[in-house]
Amino acid sequence: MTQRHIIRRVRGVDTSDGAGVKLKRVIGQPALDTLDPFLLLDEFRSDEAGDYIEGFPEHPHRGFETVTYMLAGRMRHKDNHGNTGDLGPGSVQWMTAGRGILHSEMPRQEEGLMWGFQLWVNLPAADKMTAPRYQDIDPSAIPVVHPATGVTARVIAGELAGVEGAVRGVATAPVYLDLSLEPHAAFDVPLPEGHAGFAYVFDGASAQVAGQELARGDLGAFSRIGDTVSLRAGDAATRLLIVAARPLDEPVARYGPFVMNTPEQIHEAIADFRAGKF
Repeated sequence: MTQRHIIRRVRGVDTSDGAGVKLKRVIGQPALDTLDPFLLLDEFRSDEAGDYIEGFPEHPHRGFETVTYMLAGRMRHKDNHGNTGDLGPGSVQWMTAGRGILHSEMPRQEEGLMWGFQLWVNLPAADKMTAPRYQDIDPSAIPVVHPATGVTARVIAGELAGVEGAVRGVATAPVYLDLSLEPHAAFDVPLPEGHAGFAYVFDGASAQVAGQELARGDLGAFSRIGDTVSLRAGDAATRLLIVAARPLDEPVARYGPFVMNTPEQIHEAIADFRAGKF
């Protein structure tokens, strides 16, 4: 086994998106614009309804995938292809926008905690104009494993302890793990060689990740060399995401909700959207 190390450490910045939803932008901000193939990571967490109640009204996407992971609260998804679905605590939606889709994500609550993540994953050039599709994953369908003493993992994508994750058939072969560590628990997380990835501590105390201490709200981006990442909790429990995927190493042309390979493709996406071709 070869241990990876952390090559960059960042904290999220306060911003808003949609119709004013307050959130922390961790990837997609000045300190970490992208982490190929990851384009954006947002954490939204508030028990103040005014911070999230207006939600994300209908908006377009083309050329990438959005991954919504809910920890608390409820959102309703709806799109222009006739799909609807509810996202509740512990659920995941992996949406491949492909050649184009219009969708909305609106709260199904008027009070209480709303907490979760949205991750954007780029698509390879060959798949950018594929047909849109969804993987809507109920919490009960996400495998839970205990790969070491004091360690519990929800395997959203990838493989851990011989168990395959709930999300499958994604071009970048992602790993997406939600790991809970009891005090002083330790574990070496296996990752595919060459995958780009990161750890994000989102609850509890700090954790030692690849030999560095990450506090709650810290993201540590990994080197691509190595096949394991060491984790160790301190005197208190902690919870973090470990996410990795195959980098594309392709040109990126990006304009708001459109991510393609050339400026000409972006102009085409805008024209198609305006012409109602999504």
